[in-house]
Amino acid sequence: MNEKRSSFSSSIGFVLAAAGSAVGLGNIWRFPYLAAKDGGGAFLVIYIVLALTFGFTLIVSEVSIGRKTKQAAMTAYGKLDKRFSWVGVCASIVPFMILPYYCIIGGWVLKYFTAFLTGSGAATASDGYFTGFITGYWQPIVFDLIFLAATAAIIYRGVNKGIESISKVLMPVLLLFVIAIAVFSLTIKGSEGRTGLDGLKIYIIPNFSGMTAHDIFIVVLDAMGQLFYSISVAMGIMVTYGSYFKDDANLMKSVNQIEFFDTLVAFLAGVMIIPAVFVFLGEEGMQNSGPGLMFIALTKVFAQMGVAGSVIGCIFFFMVLLAALTSSMSVLETVVASLMDAFGWSRKKATIIETIAAFVIGVVICLGYNVFYFEMQLPNGASAQILDIMDYVSNNIFMPVVAVGTCILIGWIVKPKTVIEEATKNGEKFGRKYLYIGMIKVVAPVLLFILLLGSLGLVK
Repeated sequence: MNEKRSSFSSSIGFVLAAAGSAVGLGNIWRFPYLAAKDGGGAFLVIYIVLALTFGFTLIVSEVSIGRKTKQAAMTAYGKLDKRFSWVGVCASIVPFMILPYYCIIGGWVLKYFTAFLTGSGAATASDGYFTGFITGYWQPIVFDLIFLAATAAIIYRGVNKGIESISKVLMPVLLLFVIAIAVFSLTIKGSEGRTGLDGLKIYIIPNFSGMTAHDIFIVVLDAMGQLFYSISVAMGIMVTYGSYFKDDANLMKSVNQIEFFDTLVAFLAGVMIIPAVFVFLGEEGMQNSGPGLMFIALTKVFAQMGVAGSVIGCIFFFMVLLAALTSSMSVLETVVASLMDAFGWSRKKATIIETIAAFVIGVVICLGYNVFYFEMQLPNGASAQILDIMDYVSNNIFMPVVAVGTCILIGWIVKPKTVIEEATKNGEKFGRKYLYIGMIKVVAPVLLFILLLGSLGLVK
């Protein structure tokens, strides 16, 4: 028998939970290294424009779908049109694939936080530390299990006692840490005369000189891909959280707050990391750090700060740990809610079964760096192991497909008025109405299709 559907007790509870989902490793780990790679200010400007148009369109659509149907992702789309049930299935596959490796990366963050907390932070800066850790047999699995268990414990408690109550505590703490570290980063001065403010200028001032049309196209694709990570769309999360959103609450105001909060933290994540890396490693080191910016380059920065670096490193990885946890909660909740709605399972049963499945898959992924190690080239040209393959399939294939399906369903089948009426049923004003209609019907699906082709290596 289906349990009575829970709901967030207040709009602020919904906003903090949804923002907590959006503010995760995508903002704090991925956003800064993409900004560093793609010219700092140029990437930032393009990202903000896309967030206010493309991102807004997807967030308001998914939250409205969830609230209108009162269903999680797996069954919500079929409620609007049975022919689009496949979109809900794909949207549920995404978090099922993401959860195991997201908790592994959360375990990596926990490992680094533990190292700094116990006074071993300097060791993390040594060459080969990160590689030595992830290629080990037991440590990655143990840290994965701890992080996954913490996530499951929160979801087991439910929407109000678990997700909402934890989000109300963690999100304000997280924001304070982000602001504090960002301010500290701007005060840093290096031995070669570089300052944090110099790094900030590189980060926020657009410089399109020397960039070709193709370069700008690649930055646009990177920024679009980052939006999926940053705002938690096309993976069923916003649909699920929307289904817990009360009918008499102001949907548009809440969506705008989520949009603002997410963009703010993404921007501050860059302020935290890019100026500090610039001071100690220079512009070339900043641009060449890539995905290792947080686990490799930044630990070298902390090592050069001496005692202060140990303290800041401990605070930083604790903050990242909080961000990872608020996001992993939403990923697990999406799968659990879908199982409850689709099969009538209890929350207890769905949580336990999905947690076991995530751990088993997680063990295989961890062993992908030793026992099951292999390399293959992805269609986009990147070299990949098991974790990379799962990340590629979920984020570069399934998520654009889900987003395109959502645009077609809302833009052409049930029409934009379905979302607009749901979002304004309490008399709210639908800001950016005509922008929304144009985006959901034409611009967004075209951009998403191009992104999908780029992910498949068909557009370069």
